[in-house]
Amino acid sequence: MSGIFGVVSKGNCVQTLFYGTDYHSHLGTEYGGMAVLGEDFTRQIHDVSQSQFKSKFYDDHKSMSGNKGIGVISAFEEQPIYLNSKFGPFCIATNGIIENAEELAAKLLRKGISFSEVSKRAVNTTELVAKLIGQGNDLIDGIEKIFAAIEGSCSLLLLNRAGIYAARDRFGYTPLIIGRRKDAWAVTSETSAFPNNDFEVAKYIEPGEIVLLSEDGIVQRRPGRTNVTQVCAFLWIYTGFPASDYEGINAEIVRERCGRYLAKRDGDIDIDLVCGVPDSGFAHGLGYAMESGKPFRRPLVKYTPGYGRSYTPPSQQTRDLVARMKLIPIREVIEGNSIVVCEDSIVRGTQLKNFTIKKLWDCGAKQIHARVACPPLMFPCRFNLSTRSISELAARRAIRSLEGHDTNDVSEYMDHNSQKYARMVDWIAKDLDVTTLRYQTADDMIKAIGRPRDNLCLYCWTGECPKAARRKPPVRIAEVGRPSERKKKPAKAPAGPDLWQSTLPATPPSKA
Repeated sequence: MSGIFGVVSKGNCVQTLFYGTDYHSHLGTEYGGMAVLGEDFTRQIHDVSQSQFKSKFYDDHKSMSGNKGIGVISAFEEQPIYLNSKFGPFCIATNGIIENAEELAAKLLRKGISFSEVSKRAVNTTELVAKLIGQGNDLIDGIEKIFAAIEGSCSLLLLNRAGIYAARDRFGYTPLIIGRRKDAWAVTSETSAFPNNDFEVAKYIEPGEIVLLSEDGIVQRRPGRTNVTQVCAFLWIYTGFPASDYEGINAEIVRERCGRYLAKRDGDIDIDLVCGVPDSGFAHGLGYAMESGKPFRRPLVKYTPGYGRSYTPPSQQTRDLVARMKLIPIREVIEGNSIVVCEDSIVRGTQLKNFTIKKLWDCGAKQIHARVACPPLMFPCRFNLSTRSISELAARRAIRSLEGHDTNDVSEYMDHNSQKYARMVDWIAKDLDVTTLRYQTADDMIKAIGRPRDNLCLYCWTGECPKAARRKPPVRIAEVGRPSERKKKPAKAPAGPDLWQSTLPATPPSKA
């Protein structure tokens, strides 16, 4: 998963770009990049796998100058990409995953088009997107052709002399939001980048919509598809930042509601305290504590400096090291207590078992009750670099052990009322070494988010592609895996079939 941010201002935009991009550090761990357009393009890309974005780009941003720019923090690939095309030079940053990237790249190679960027996944998909755009009749046509050709998802920011083109993927798996202040427009994956940069949310870009941000305002170049939104539900549960809103719904509030639903289903459980696995489990734990009336405490604290999310680094060795080093137990809080531990999700379960649960037992916990804010993950994500191969998922390991072999039909294991589901959860509880384990039901998770089921992507729990994205037969287990190797609603945009425009306000706008 990657995070993208762009800004167009009346003056120098670089400081806003620097801090706005940095607010996406929780989404990527490998590369950071910024591209600024003043008299010419200036671009910098750094490896941020062993250091923070701010430290790598602090000197760079002071030497860059221009009134428009884009930034990205990427999970795997070097971005932004620069391309001198038949439409003129541009820089581009993307977020998403293109499942058929190798197939599309092969077609371009047969046309004599070469690729220069190195990627751990065979082709740098951002470079691929840039060169596919170059095959269009114009930039808009090129972007639309990408949307029609790809399997997966791709949201993008494209920077050229005209401004920043912001395009959200056709089914809205990944968000893009426009913000405004008196001297600038911005576009972001995370609304948490807005408040401290003095932006107000102006518009949630619709699936498939293409918008141009310029010094004069924003112009809709292609309308969106309001009836097909399938935004990733995992944004609210884990991957998104707590202070961010997606489709006008705040992540922190959703997580608190998830915790409340977990507590309601627990009934009268005899515990001494509630905690959340730092950091994303905190709000789930707070919600559980508020509903249950039990105290929320911190038996585990995260040593933040230098340690990112253990979920996002690409190698298992790095993930395990981060998980082991970042959480520090407090024996005085743990010893002799029965504890509810709220976690956002269980992917493999190895980190929860080895670096969270074990630390609690080692410090004298009396009982450990694990509560998970979403259902068991059954399928790796097809639309972003989120959950990984099917064989690694904790639920699938449990099913394989119980059945004695892999199975394509896991429908009974997804029914929380079935005996097979109960056996699976019991197997995972024993593997984790917890006193009890309970997962959130899909219905409660959806209610906590507050959007209709049909407007959410639930693929990693159900294996069902959103209706609008069903372009080929359902994927079988053997075929699933990572390629080659995430307040009030603002007013709708003014009506119009093809075009609407808004200019920079003379004074800061009021909240919509």
